[in-house]
Amino acid sequence: MFMTIEGKEWQRDASFWVGICFILLGAIVEVSSVMQYRSVLNTLKPIEIPEGYWVNIGMYTNIMVAMIGVASIFISFSAYSESRYC
Repeated sequence: MFMTIEGKEWQRDASFWVGICFILLGAIVEVSSVMQYRSVLNTLKPIEIPEGYWVNIGMYTNIMVAMIGVASIFISFSAYSESRYC
């Protein structure tokens, strides 16, 4: 993930940045799918939702995965900045 060349600062591979872009894209898609799901769910009548169906479990799972993705980006950047100044 990190390369060092004598006398130069830490450098990142292109694959690292592609990975960051995919994580961000995944988080954006997950949040947008939650918003779309909520708008469709609001159009349903209570009788149209099966009894015992957990309508919010998928939404909560998507939000948690999106938060984990964003947190992993922050962790990778904070690890980079800490290792850069050591």
